[in-house]
Amino acid sequence: MSEKPINYYVPSQSIWPTLGALGLLFTVIGAGMSVQQLGSNSSSGGWILTLGFIVILVMMFGWFNDVIDESQANLYSEQMDRSFRQSMTWFIISEVMFFAAFFGALFYVRNIAIPWLGGASNNAMTNLVLWPNFEAIWPLTTTPDGVKTQAMPWHGLPLINTIILLTSSVTLHFSHIALEKKNRGQLTIFLAITLVLGISFIMFQGQEYVEAYQHMGLTLSAGVYGNTFFLLTGFHGLHVTIGSIMLAVMLFRVIKGHFTPENHFAFQATSWYWHFVDVVWLGLFFFVYII
Repeated sequence: MSEKPINYYVPSQSIWPTLGALGLLFTVIGAGMSVQQLGSNSSSGGWILTLGFIVILVMMFGWFNDVIDESQANLYSEQMDRSFRQSMTWFIISEVMFFAAFFGALFYVRNIAIPWLGGASNNAMTNLVLWPNFEAIWPLTTTPDGVKTQAMPWHGLPLINTIILLTSSVTLHFSHIALEKKNRGQLTIFLAITLVLGISFIMFQGQEYVEAYQHMGLTLSAGVYGNTFFLLTGFHGLHVTIGSIMLAVMLFRVIKGHFTPENHFAFQATSWYWHFVDVVWLGLFFFVYII
């Protein structure tokens, strides 16, 4: 007795993975050049970084469109659905490792490097050679060249953004429940609220950066504290931006009548990603802003 063949859809060749790799390449090169060109009149790094972002956005929308068309055409089998779930799971795990490396760098600077430089056997040499009048305290609000900066407080905009992201997780959860209960009205409303909250977070973070640069002397070049602050919060802000784009795509699909309680993995994957971004922010808020 012959076995029933497995219906497994094999996508046609696509330019999107290659385009995405090029976009990431431009982004990394542009970011590195922008950091090196801080304080100079050259803007080539910024242009390359912008090009990288544009290429990635084109790739995301093009690839999303192809996958949506294939899903709506019922080309995907149960095994294909499992492969999507496994891929999204491993993607989020890779993102966990990504931020773990950044948190690890913060831990190393605060708990190993600075105490070592300020140790009894090293402090005199540190003051003499590396950093006059060095004090082994965190945050380092004085740069090696003597420029004074301010630490970003946890209250104000950071606290508002924390409330915004926590609220967005709740509204997205309600949206998911509405989808499973076939309540399209509540699904659309709660998803739209989640998207508005995500955009609000990005706007407030931009306002926070303006405040840091213009009034606090806290810049990307303001010593190791400025480096770690903008590295951690900036990459998180990038993830919130990507998550907001995903939410916008989901909202557009919901308005067009896509998704059913039995078939809505794209919505579920976006929900996983958004909740992950929220959890990372809680870690950032505690370790970067509070302690």
